[in-house]
Amino acid sequence: MTSQIGDYALLADLRTGPLVSTDGSIDWLCLPRFDSPAVFSAILGTPEDGRWRMTPAQGTLEHRAYEQDTFVLRSTWSTPTGRVVITEFMPIDGQRADIVRIAECVEGTVTIEHDLALRPEYAGSRPWVRRIEPPPNGEQGDGEQGEGYLLAIAGPDAYVLRGPALEPEGHRHSGAHPLAAGERAVWSLTWSHSYKPVPAPIHVEQALAHTRAYWESWSARVEVRGRWADAVGRSLLVLRALTHAETGGIVAAPTTSLPEDPGGERNWDYRYCWLRDSALTLEALLAHGRTEVAHHWRDWLLRAVAGDPEDLQIMYGIAGERQLPERELPHLSGHLDSRPVRIGNGAVTQFQADVVGEVMIALELLREAGVAEDDFSWPLQRNMVDFLVSAKDVKDQGLWEMRGEPHFFTHSRVMMWAALDRAIHACTTYDLPGPVAHWTELREELRTEILRRGVNPQTGGFTQTYDTTEVDASLLQIPQTGFVAYDDPLMLATVAQIEQDLMSDGLLLRYRTSAGKDGLAGDEHPFLACSFWLVEQYAHSGRLPEAVALMDRLVGLRTDLGLLAEEYDVAGQRQMGNFPQAFSHLALVRAADAVATAEANAHDGAADPT
Repeated sequence: MTSQIGDYALLADLRTGPLVSTDGSIDWLCLPRFDSPAVFSAILGTPEDGRWRMTPAQGTLEHRAYEQDTFVLRSTWSTPTGRVVITEFMPIDGQRADIVRIAECVEGTVTIEHDLALRPEYAGSRPWVRRIEPPPNGEQGDGEQGEGYLLAIAGPDAYVLRGPALEPEGHRHSGAHPLAAGERAVWSLTWSHSYKPVPAPIHVEQALAHTRAYWESWSARVEVRGRWADAVGRSLLVLRALTHAETGGIVAAPTTSLPEDPGGERNWDYRYCWLRDSALTLEALLAHGRTEVAHHWRDWLLRAVAGDPEDLQIMYGIAGERQLPERELPHLSGHLDSRPVRIGNGAVTQFQADVVGEVMIALELLREAGVAEDDFSWPLQRNMVDFLVSAKDVKDQGLWEMRGEPHFFTHSRVMMWAALDRAIHACTTYDLPGPVAHWTELREELRTEILRRGVNPQTGGFTQTYDTTEVDASLLQIPQTGFVAYDDPLMLATVAQIEQDLMSDGLLLRYRTSAGKDGLAGDEHPFLACSFWLVEQYAHSGRLPEAVALMDRLVGLRTDLGLLAEEYDVAGQRQMGNFPQAFSHLALVRAADAVATAEANAHDGAADPT
């Protein structure tokens, strides 16, 4: 049995994101990219499916935390004979991929134990492992990395483990290394191509100092405010950690198949770049002063979607890859016995009519931040709008990628309206070329259609689809587009029905799975982003005390390291779904900003004698 989802820490090098449990086990590791085949897959099965556990013998974890504004993890352990601090990090170095683990005895004596099981290809193969002794003069490192090393080879991949020697035990390696107060030991695991020379040892102290400096410098240039500044800062760091340094692609999460419904089939691969999620991440980063990251993402977007607009996809690979076929891994039992374990994502072929709207909103914000269009970026946006216009009468699968029959989702139709609205605004405000009159006509036609077909005449609020009276939490995004105000009677009626139908233990579900539109068996837990959207709605519609109370509760659901998964099981008090989830963290940032704005407005209003 592996740890609960929320017990994991994320390490980061802007290329991949391993997870380290509270019992010192790296149970998930894809190298060198987020979407590479995992070499440690224990989180989706058992320790035999690959892990690297490193803990003091008979140790108890006293405390763990990231060093301030970094992804350097420090854990303090006590044992019957002493105490030890373990520091773990991934160096920020574009030329290689390493995980470094440092054990330093600070009191008495301790013994550091290892259990290493390398299982490439999602535990589908076992590598050939041998020990390489150093040349007579030793390798060039920092003194602690100059010993021999384990070399494991599996097809195109090689893994190099340096540090005090581990001994083979069948298809695993183990070790027990005593340390006295003031002594330390360093281990590093390095990935490389098997057909290239083995990478040289890293200079650990230099790499640690550089990594600390990178994260601290990035955080220092982030603008945060309000009572939840620490939560906002960590969430922005998570969004940066999920952004690939070279390509600019932003993954939805670093994991696959962590279940929304324990024991069920709602298990998806989120290690790809959704246009929607990326656009919303862009908005969060822009709101906090990181324009250069947003510019990098726009470059990724332009490369990914370049070509025939008819080929526009909702998601792409980290470098813009289009082929993301979904398949199952039957040899993995799944987290909490949740099968199937999937890699790839079949939703890549879906039509989701909202996506272009979210992208156009984000790119307008980028223009407003001073990033000019060029002869590539604006024509590509026009192509996206043309694609949307050509598909305006096509039903879609909606924001939640439902695998049932397509429908006219009200949220999707509003986002189509928003795409046209932002395109018109770009032409009229920034003097960009486009068929403004035609787009304006279509925009008004859509508005009329939405108000006629997407509103429940009995409740006076918006509906999930044109053919139902159900509501959907995605409707909370409607005022974010400017289609109606947050305090419009349409929204107030919508919120009232959402509170009545979708509230579960004080948090929001995405929709009622019992309505049968998503085509899947089982149920799910409250989706954290939806509750953050409700905070935003409360803050902008005169319900500030409720916004603050809900926000306090949501921030309190974060793990000890400030991380959030996709969903939260209130009864079980645990995180559920892929982890950490960009959507949850970007929604936290938006909600905190909304409350801060509402509080500032309330203060200004109180101070105004008129």
